[in-house]
Amino acid sequence: MSDYIMELRKIVGHRLLLSPGVSVIVEDAKGRALLEKRHDNGCWGYAGGAVEPDEVVEDAARRELLEETGIVAGKLDFFGIYSGPESHFYYPNGDEVSYVEIVYTCRDWSGSLCPQPGEVDELRWFAPDELPENISPSIRRGLLDWAEKKRAQGG
Repeated sequence: MSDYIMELRKIVGHRLLLSPGVSVIVEDAKGRALLEKRHDNGCWGYAGGAVEPDEVVEDAARRELLEETGIVAGKLDFFGIYSGPESHFYYPNGDEVSYVEIVYTCRDWSGSLCPQPGEVDELRWFAPDELPENISPSIRRGLLDWAEKKRAQGG
């Protein structure tokens, strides 16, 4: 959790925060998505997190991807913006957040997979037709949209 969010939480406690978020769906040469098993809820999702004050959104995407997976992003392609009831999330500690999430895809990357200790339990590649059942609720719609787009492209 960022210092900024921790300071806000001292003031508002577990109450709802509206937060800009950014995520990256990394694809390999086989068209599979890199997903991470979250430590806090045991669900699968793509790398992402909160945008820091004054941080450029693309820089936040690259930072979150590197922190959570060990992957260095090259070119990022805009995928979509997600908000609304599906982006409303309660963390296991009771913190409530409503994300406005900017999602990118990345096919140009380097590095070795290295899950972030304490946040990511496992990293694994998934084909569009083989996504896990327990997808983190706040990113379900984005991941399913990605899978549908890949199927429509024949990949």
